[in-house]
Amino acid sequence: MFNLKGRVAVITGASSGLGRGMCKSFAECGADLVLLARRIERLEEVKKELLPYGVKVIPIKCDVTKNEEIDYAARLTEAYFGKVDILVNCAGASKDKGVLEMTDEEWQFTIDTDLSSVFKVTRAFGNIMKKNHYGRIINISSMYGLVGNTEIPTIAYHASKGGVVNFTRAAAAELAKDNITVNCICPGYFYTELTRDVLKTPKFQEFAKVHVPMQRYGNDGEINAGVIFLSSDEASYVTGVILPIDGGYTCV
Repeated sequence: MFNLKGRVAVITGASSGLGRGMCKSFAECGADLVLLARRIERLEEVKKELLPYGVKVIPIKCDVTKNEEIDYAARLTEAYFGKVDILVNCAGASKDKGVLEMTDEEWQFTIDTDLSSVFKVTRAFGNIMKKNHYGRIINISSMYGLVGNTEIPTIAYHASKGGVVNFTRAAAAELAKDNITVNCICPGYFYTELTRDVLKTPKFQEFAKVHVPMQRYGNDGEINAGVIFLSSDEASYVTGVILPIDGGYTCV
């Protein structure tokens, strides 16, 4: 099960964090990879890490807020592989402020990076999938896309990630006729470049012990099994699903 040999997987935000962690799991399952991020030097590092798996790896510099860079990446991918089977929308960033303090610029930055990019990247690569009547799209939202929180004022992040959740449902309904599934994963607290400083504070660790039923943060790789399943042929009848991987945060 979950053999992805011969499949082509595109991952945004592949240079760091959860996106970088997924790359190894895809390679272990035999998928060829197209890695997208702004920092091409980091993508080259990821490519070197994947060499032992014997899969093809194409790093492409791509800012997912810029249409011309997204379209270029899609054209290059199609020219090289002739298809796209899997797309993981994992790129993201956030300006964290509350609703009464956030500026228009901070709001727009977060919406552009975390929500509009999912639409734009899905449009570009989804059109390639449609030609081949096959696709698996996995959007990485957040448990904050499902609930509010009392610890971090981050209104735009909540709004953008909530938008990704319902974008997923709408796109799933629309693209099902093209044999393209669209699903969403909502991670809980995982250490990444963006979260590490906050999550390491004693105050936040105590908060997590109270509010996360499993009383810990997610470990490296604990999101990957969900991503691989939703990318596989075994998930051919699964679409429009919102899957929290959050240690139980959203179940209470």
